Amino acid sequence: MTFSVSRRIAASAEDVWALLTDTGKWPAWGPSITGVEPATASAGFAAGSSGRVRSVLGVALPYIVTAFEPGRYWSWSVAGIPATGHRVIPQGGGCLVTFTVPWWAPVYLPVCALALRRIERLATR
Repeated sequence: MTFSVSRRIAASAEDVWALLTDTGKWPAWGPSITGVEPATASAGFAAGSSGRVRSVLGVALPYIVTAFEPGRYWSWSVAGIPATGHRVIPQGGGCLVTFTVPWWAPVYLPVCALALRRIERLATR
């Protein structure tokens, strides 16, 4: 069981997907992320991509992409704990973006909603 929050964004699914998978952009839209150190910068972003993510608490934690559907969906684990999922569904004139959280983390949904608003702002500039 998961919980989710969605937002319709008036930008192409490709543009939004690019924001979601460019680790250098994560601090711009992720309220709980201040930095990312991918394990291999040139390897691209796919299942098995890993590195360290720095949280607003100043702690750097290991991450790994656990599921990946190119252009549509990815999820990850942080410090070995299942974290958010990120889905993009093209829709006429834009896309629907959905973040999912595990059943035990519904309190994280407002953070995800803020991230979606930031993604919208970045994608529609």
